[in-house]
Amino acid sequence: MLELHDITAGYDRRTPVVRNVTLAVAPGEAVGLLGPSGCGKSTLARVAALLHRPDSGTLLLDGEPVRRWRHRAPRAHRTVLGVVFQQPRLAADPRLRLTDLIAEPLRATGRRDEIPHSVDELAAAVGLTRDLLDRRPHEVSDGQLQRACLARALVLRPRWLICDEMTAMLDASTTAALVAAVENYRAASGAGLLAVGHDQLLLDRWCDRTLHWDDLAVGAKTKPAQPTR
Repeated sequence: MLELHDITAGYDRRTPVVRNVTLAVAPGEAVGLLGPSGCGKSTLARVAALLHRPDSGTLLLDGEPVRRWRHRAPRAHRTVLGVVFQQPRLAADPRLRLTDLIAEPLRATGRRDEIPHSVDELAAAVGLTRDLLDRRPHEVSDGQLQRACLARALVLRPRWLICDEMTAMLDASTTAALVAAVENYRAASGAGLLAVGHDQLLLDRWCDRTLHWDDLAVGAKTKPAQPTR
């Protein structure tokens, strides 16, 4: 299970953007998180991805409490999570070719021998042709770059995938292709999914269940925050 319990988080402890929110994603389950822009759902997604330490609350991975975040998190925690962000141009090193972008996590974890096979396999799975792999971000479209970012998120075969507004900037055909690639991966791997967005129709069609931010945040202002464990 990927479990977030009573999470309060933000960028100023005096004014947190997430207050006392709890949610869980079971293995193989697809959960949508629906909310308007600026409500705090992306901050919660960053907490779930170990990219932002909460002010209080507990994150559990398969029952084990997470105690370290970002680069301090154990490799065993970081490598079971794959993340795709809304804006691929902010998430990609502009100096890297797409093939190197996809291979980044393999190099970082000392698995260079897997690069040729994994990159070719995932490029095909997300719809990137071989000629695109030698291009840099400024030489491809937003949709093509987001395909590469999805392939990068999948290259370590994560057990949990977090898609934060992954398709918000894309056209309908690219959105359909990326959602299909995620679902093919989940069907083959049994991975769980947390899909964050503001398009209820997409989330309802994509996910097993959709959580509404307003429902998660009910009573948040009246509940005292607990210290991070």
